[in-house]
Amino acid sequence: MGELNMEDMPLPALFEQARKIHLGATDSGDGVDQEEIRKGCRALEKCDEMISNLGLFSANETKEDISTTNLKYLLVPYYLGELIEKVAQDDRISILKASQAKLKEFISICETMELVPKEELEASAKDGPNSHVDRRALKIARFKRQRAAESKLLEIKERKERRGRSTKASALSTPIEAGEADVLDDDGEEEREAWFTTISLAVSKAFDLLEMLKKEEEMLVAFKERQSKDGGKEFYQDVLDDRAKRAEAWHRDAATRVQYSRPAEPITCATFAQDVLEGRARVSEMHEHKHQPLIFGPASLIGGNPTSERERMAAQVFQPSHRLPTMSIEEAGLKEMEIMNTWQERNAKLMEEANSAWYKEPMKPGPPPEGEDEDDDAAQDRARAWDDWKDDNPRGAGNKKLTPCG
Repeated sequence: MGELNMEDMPLPALFEQARKIHLGATDSGDGVDQEEIRKGCRALEKCDEMISNLGLFSANETKEDISTTNLKYLLVPYYLGELIEKVAQDDRISILKASQAKLKEFISICETMELVPKEELEASAKDGPNSHVDRRALKIARFKRQRAAESKLLEIKERKERRGRSTKASALSTPIEAGEADVLDDDGEEEREAWFTTISLAVSKAFDLLEMLKKEEEMLVAFKERQSKDGGKEFYQDVLDDRAKRAEAWHRDAATRVQYSRPAEPITCATFAQDVLEGRARVSEMHEHKHQPLIFGPASLIGGNPTSERERMAAQVFQPSHRLPTMSIEEAGLKEMEIMNTWQERNAKLMEEANSAWYKEPMKPGPPPEGEDEDDDAAQDRARAWDDWKDDNPRGAGNKKLTPCG
């Protein structure tokens, strides 16, 4: 791109040049040239100055009062905030503050023009959502608005291209008539709708970028405070020395751990149970083999005992996504055999009690105990009374109403 002569360029041409630089920086990510980004920042700052001098926007105006030609200039602070954030500089905190200032200016202008959604205004009034549920709902609503705006812009672009092709084809065959003036009005309304949709998309992205920049600024401020307390380079050197010592200790102790991590002949649950059943082993014999689970990544250096949030997060790198076993196969087999042994002992005790019941014991010879004759007479009287009652009440008596022919 050629050198920008900003002093001689009119506002539309200058804005178009800056918009192309912003589009290129956004599409290419971090691979964009820093000199190109600084040129775009200077062009957008010149656009902002020219807009202020011309007085294109007023606090008393609404979005309906702004002409279609001037709508695009509302995006100047947003473009400038995004480009400032991409500037590489040693003092990152000042860059973040400048970018946040421009994004807040863009949101404030859109709020005056009634272009900010209601839920975003409510969240801003409360200084952000309080609970995780509210933040998640706000993120989802913002993402849906972005998707809807992008789909609408794509639809407008396709519709404009189709109309352009049809207009070119009809212009070659028929002359332009007076009734085709409505097409120009449709183009104006379509362009206005496209710019409003672009501004709506920029508002959603500005809120997302503003939250990200605030978090980054908080992290950098906290890190700078800790760095000033711990002594700058000495802090980094202490961290590196500590990691090196832990790595050396881990490799030094690897020889002693290998006998546990790689057993020569593992005992499975099935083989141990077979030994117990055939009498070669007892359940009480505890197998001394301990299987130590493998530890991957930085967790092996930390040793499973993180002392800070940074070490806890580092310990989770390259870890398995599934839960590691809490016991080996042999230990699980021993647990099952212990449960089975307890169950068999309980069943044997119950069978012993059942076999020693009163009706299984032999009758002892001798005279009957006192009062047994009286019990036999009473039982005989009850049996006779029951036989008399059954004679007077035959089987089925009283159920005649339930029979089909009763």
